[in-house]
Amino acid sequence: MDSGTHFVVGLGLAGLATIDPAVSNDPNLFVSVLVGTVLGSQAPDADGLYRFKSNSAYIKNHRGLSHSLPALFIWTFLITGLIFLIFQPTAILHVLLWVFIAICVHVFSDLFNTYGTQALRPISDKWISWNIIHIFDPIIFFSHVIALFLWVFHIGEATFIFPILYGFLIVYYIWRTAVHYFLQKNLYKKDNNYQKGDSYMLIPTVHLSEWNIVKKNKNNVHILGELKSNGNIQWVDKVQCKAHPAIEISKKNPDIASFLYFSSEYACSDIIQHTWGYEVRWFDVRYRHRKQYPFVGVLLMEKDFTTIKSYVGWLNDEKLNKRLGLHEM
Repeated sequence: MDSGTHFVVGLGLAGLATIDPAVSNDPNLFVSVLVGTVLGSQAPDADGLYRFKSNSAYIKNHRGLSHSLPALFIWTFLITGLIFLIFQPTAILHVLLWVFIAICVHVFSDLFNTYGTQALRPISDKWISWNIIHIFDPIIFFSHVIALFLWVFHIGEATFIFPILYGFLIVYYIWRTAVHYFLQKNLYKKDNNYQKGDSYMLIPTVHLSEWNIVKKNKNNVHILGELKSNGNIQWVDKVQCKAHPAIEISKKNPDIASFLYFSSEYACSDIIQHTWGYEVRWFDVRYRHRKQYPFVGVLLMEKDFTTIKSYVGWLNDEKLNKRLGLHEM
């Protein structure tokens, strides 16, 4: 989820907490829970501070340890302890419970988008991404906004509004999961060029009835497409990953290594030879946007493979070329 959605979910969970009589009957406890659910809904993304170190550190660590199994409890006790020091609520266990719920909801919801998390660390450092819900889902966001509006302006009771909201969202998540499962399972039937060994990844978009497709064949060619609302597939691009000694050497660069650590099997390589050396580009085929692949790892090398400069992050081609100074070389 995006930060805005996590924020309204934190507020919504505070509203849901009023079903707990201890919370609804004690103003100080309610404020404590409200602060706790808002902080809990944001805490796992505190790893965004890695941006101040470098893009490479951010990409490698974002949604990693901060979303892990131990982190669920560490964040809970840190936030609850802070709230106890400030508000000194009498029923601290109620605060702890709702803070824990907020943190779990954050991590669990992040599993549903394409970016995913390393939620099973330290058991496994595998990135888990279910590709079911877009990072910004208008249904989730605006249903919370409407519920909060009704609550704030006393149009309805929180004990009525929020159980309905979260009951609806549970059904919504189940529905989206089922739709994704059946669509992906039957994609090959819609593909006139399907061959044995082809694999498909169905990726959500902000439009509920439209999906992006990444098709990979046995020759390591990625074919990008769109599943339209009418059920038809429109193929839009084909990417052949290239091989070159410079590409192999680039994997040892810290920026490229961070990129590959996250993108793994969805990373594809390209190389451009210049008079001064090589430009190696790695890009993640899952994030095609406006005919470009903005999530990239780029390494500029001299002819003897000595590093000139590197970059990893999110930039379109024009801004990336400017950032690397390619127009001046």
